[in-house]
Amino acid sequence: MAVQKMLKFVDVSREMPRKRSADVRRTDFNEIYAEFAAEKAAEQASRCSQCGVPYCQSHCPLHNNIPDWLRLTAEGRLKEAYEISQATNTFPEICGRICPQDRLCEGNCVIEQSGHGTVTIGSVEKYITDTAWEEGWVQPIRPAVERSESVGIIGAGPGGLAAADVLRRAGVQVTVYDRYDRAGGLLTYGIPGFKLEKDVVMNRIDQLAKGGVEFVLNCNVGEDLSFDAIRGKHDAVLIATGVYKTRDLAAPGGDADGIVRAIDYLTASNRKSFGDDVPEYDSGELNAAGKKVVVIGGGDTAMDCVRTAIRQGAESVKCLYRRDRANMPGSQREVQNAEEEGVEFVWLSAPKGFEGDAVTGVQVQKMRLGAPDATGRQMPELIEGADYVEEADLVIKALGFEPEDLPKLWNTDGLEVTRWGTVKAAFGTGQTSLDGVFAVGDIVRGASLVVWAIRDGRDCAAAMLDYLGQSATVAAE
Repeated sequence: MAVQKMLKFVDVSREMPRKRSADVRRTDFNEIYAEFAAEKAAEQASRCSQCGVPYCQSHCPLHNNIPDWLRLTAEGRLKEAYEISQATNTFPEICGRICPQDRLCEGNCVIEQSGHGTVTIGSVEKYITDTAWEEGWVQPIRPAVERSESVGIIGAGPGGLAAADVLRRAGVQVTVYDRYDRAGGLLTYGIPGFKLEKDVVMNRIDQLAKGGVEFVLNCNVGEDLSFDAIRGKHDAVLIATGVYKTRDLAAPGGDADGIVRAIDYLTASNRKSFGDDVPEYDSGELNAAGKKVVVIGGGDTAMDCVRTAIRQGAESVKCLYRRDRANMPGSQREVQNAEEEGVEFVWLSAPKGFEGDAVTGVQVQKMRLGAPDATGRQMPELIEGADYVEEADLVIKALGFEPEDLPKLWNTDGLEVTRWGTVKAAFGTGQTSLDGVFAVGDIVRGASLVVWAIRDGRDCAAAMLDYLGQSATVAAE
């Protein structure tokens, strides 16, 4: 059937009169592709074995009812499939695009484990939700009853937005405060558009706004508005700031021009895609075009950087990681994609220093894996006398993120944090040491996956509804 569809595409192309516009040709292609995509989605969904122990579901942080919406997709009942999908996932169209399915649902598919290739769960999820948007099945939130209680959410990333959705559906008045000029957090500015199209994020934020969620943007809590003021305005507060403080690299020459943070590099690229004026991009400071690029790190952010640099037209792109491929924290699927696009991975290599006032090279020291640490993971050890210089005129540090010192930034006494600087919050509820203040996502977990932030936001919103209900009862008494 796939061959027949491709033949149909060729035949239609030949029949098009030459005077037809490019827009018309594009429409024809999209129509044919949509029909082909529908068949591929149904074909993949029908491969689900409907096994008695759905490991795909148990390994999904949201415990999405994957077998049921795959079955409905195979039967052509897409609206029902979407309804089941969105019942447990606030942003299925986003998770279908950026979740590391190879480490979660797809990696634990029974068919994959038996050696026959996984069901492409993420692609089917994306197709279902994209269809729902196109067909108008996704509607603004309309609570059955409006409530008088209000909640202030600090941070418009996935955790905060997931909580806002649940709270608004219950009729709670929700205000989201964020330091950036657009909501979405890392969904908007941290993840490249080739992985997550920005109109997909903006559509969901627009849906929340039309449903009554108020967004207060360009608001830096602690400077433009105090934390105490937010607490005084609302019946409960949710901290969902994420972690944005970049881990630094203590090495000689680390302050040279041309050595930049991953978050700055990715934000500049994403702002440019919105059509913003980005002087640092236009000047070449945060633009890889024509440059020899070295990215330091092995996580998903590093993969986003190397693949962005390729698309910007870098002369070469290399990724330095101090362990080997099997021990890197990023998605293996992303590594494969990057390799296919021309990225060179330099395994068992770590930066020792940098050369040039404007960086010209990275001093690299070769490593080997030694004895395992307490977690069982082999520790990298230095190989003496194996240093060399890797040429570079743009170095991107993608070493991970740490939490900001919120009690200090917000001048807040009583907000307890862990020894890692993350906010101390009760498991399952997100309740912090301050009454009526909750916290979710990376600011609690440390840098983690979007899907876990969504899970935390949904769970915490349920706990906040319980808290607001108990507070209302006490007030009535």
